[in-house]
Amino acid sequence: MAIDIVSRKDWGARAPRGSYSTLTSTKGVKVHYTGGRVEPAILDDHDRCVAMVRSIQNFHMDGNGWLDIGYSMVSCPHRKVFVGRGPRHLPAANGPDLNSGHYAVLALVGNAGLIQPNDEMLHGVLDAIDYLRETGGAGPEIKGHRDGYSTDCPGDTLYAWVKKGAPRPGGGQTPPEPGGHPKFPGRLLKYPPVMRGDDVRTWQAQMKKRGANIDADGAYGPASKAVCVAFQREQGLDPDGVVGKVTWDAAWEAPLS
Repeated sequence: MAIDIVSRKDWGARAPRGSYSTLTSTKGVKVHYTGGRVEPAILDDHDRCVAMVRSIQNFHMDGNGWLDIGYSMVSCPHRKVFVGRGPRHLPAANGPDLNSGHYAVLALVGNAGLIQPNDEMLHGVLDAIDYLRETGGAGPEIKGHRDGYSTDCPGDTLYAWVKKGAPRPGGGQTPPEPGGHPKFPGRLLKYPPVMRGDDVRTWQAQMKKRGANIDADGAYGPASKAVCVAFQREQGLDPDGVVGKVTWDAAWEAPLS
């Protein structure tokens, strides 16, 4: 199972104030949002995501008096999944008498500023759910926090997605161009930071078919950028390491050298 985990050590988590209650199985997972303002700047700066998770932990421990951050896992807009309390541990965010029924996964969106989760964040929520199912005995349900508890959480946008069955964005495929190859996804693939998604995986798979030494792992990092630069130079394109529409189309349309 592919998941980009940010460990508690990596995000600078404080140690819990006591021992967690053990949770061996649940009905599933409840999805949450922050309930406050989230600065859109986190979309372009993962360090801000890290700082935000630390701030949430501080509020839960110092403001609510909880032993730790209340969420099991946290998803950010870079498809990174932070370990909160983690699998096999009782969360605190679902509400009194409701925590043993579901794990709690937070998406870093709020009720102001950044209110629309991007595809990477939704993928991250689902990555977290898959992880909790595999390692924590999470059941099949995906619910919103408001299911069973009087709250606006996880907000109308996230809740509408949950009610649709929490589908993977894009259905795992990129639609084809009229000429037969996948359509340019509409966003520039570039590094840094690492960009993730099915569009990245589609481009990587095509470059691999063309003979590039690249893994189709869906993560556009330094290795993907190096492959892109080499390909752009081979095709006489501006070697900026960014997969825009011209570079994307060339991956399918340019003759093999």
